[in-house]
Amino acid sequence: MIIDVKVPMLSESVSEGTLLEWKKKVGEAVARDEILIDIETDKVVLEVPSPQAGVLVEIVAQDGETVVADQVLARIDTAATAAAEAPAAAPAEATPAAAPAAAQNNAAMPAAAKLAAETGVDVNALQGSGRDGRVLKEDVQNAAAKPAAAAAPAVALPAGARPEERVPMSRLRARVAERLLASQQENAILTTFNEVNMKPIMDLRAKYKDKFEKEHGVKLGFMSFFVKSAVAALKKYPVVNASVDGKDIVYHGYFDIGIAIGSPRGLVVPILRDADQMSIADIEQAIVDYAKKAKDGKIAIEDLTGGTFSITNGGTFGSMMSTPIINPPQSAILGMHATKERAVVENGQVVVRPMMYLALSYDHRIIDGREAVLTLVAIKDALEDPARLLLDL
Repeated sequence: MIIDVKVPMLSESVSEGTLLEWKKKVGEAVARDEILIDIETDKVVLEVPSPQAGVLVEIVAQDGETVVADQVLARIDTAATAAAEAPAAAPAEATPAAAPAAAQNNAAMPAAAKLAAETGVDVNALQGSGRDGRVLKEDVQNAAAKPAAAAAPAVALPAGARPEERVPMSRLRARVAERLLASQQENAILTTFNEVNMKPIMDLRAKYKDKFEKEHGVKLGFMSFFVKSAVAALKKYPVVNASVDGKDIVYHGYFDIGIAIGSPRGLVVPILRDADQMSIADIEQAIVDYAKKAKDGKIAIEDLTGGTFSITNGGTFGSMMSTPIINPPQSAILGMHATKERAVVENGQVVVRPMMYLALSYDHRIIDGREAVLTLVAIKDALEDPARLLLDL
């Protein structure tokens, strides 16, 4: 019996995708639910499993093609399973050099392939650390950083050579570029800054981190405190949690906080839904789960949909200060930065404290400077006196 392999249903916000690379060739046996190919959309990478066991008898859509929901990608003969196993054992006379080369033909994630092209790293020579041996961006970065002493002699470029390479944007990168440009053009973006003394949070974390991890099975980080502080501030100034719809202001009676996370494909912003109802442990676990899903390319479209406010942490990369761009249709975003020891004045005395600059970018069309500044001050106050979060002050 011949059955079709089709593109899965896409969300309302995703109309099409791009085929990455077939994992099977025509004539090869496939198992039920075995992943046949990945489809890159402008938000996530979708895996297409085999609906039944059998033999792949036809590939209708090729690597790199643009496809839409329910489109036929390939056909499988479910009655030809046994016949496919005999040819699989046939090429036993392969030369010793050919076998390793075939085994090293690893699938590379788009970001890894782009970086490999830029750095000259051969992805086929890498042992991928991703799912099913996929080569991730980190694998390419590690390979590029290794000394080249043991490598084959490099071909010297002619004097004065100015090499360059043109690489198409991935769908995700193109979508990010489109959304950020639209945000700059459609929103009246301003940014207000403040600084926060991180010592109270750092002391609290140092005191309870071991007990916390033992009790909840997850490490106590800093992001959960920022989420809780942001929610407390948004409750006081609900316009910062609102959005613009035409000539209307939509006030949201819930707090869905987007957390910016780096992935091999680029930046993604999964949502902590009803963050006001989540405990510190719930938030930390959700962030860990999202980070793992992002690394493995498992972020779902539903994970990225919605959101009323976002938090991004440039401090993990060493940023001292930046002006984050609003993630439409939201109206504000909080930017965290690196914590550095600095001399500050307390009660007339100069002391050293671990300080962090905070930035709140906001849409001045609906948020006045007063609300923006007071929101950031409320976040600062909650972080510098965590008891406020318990007492709802």
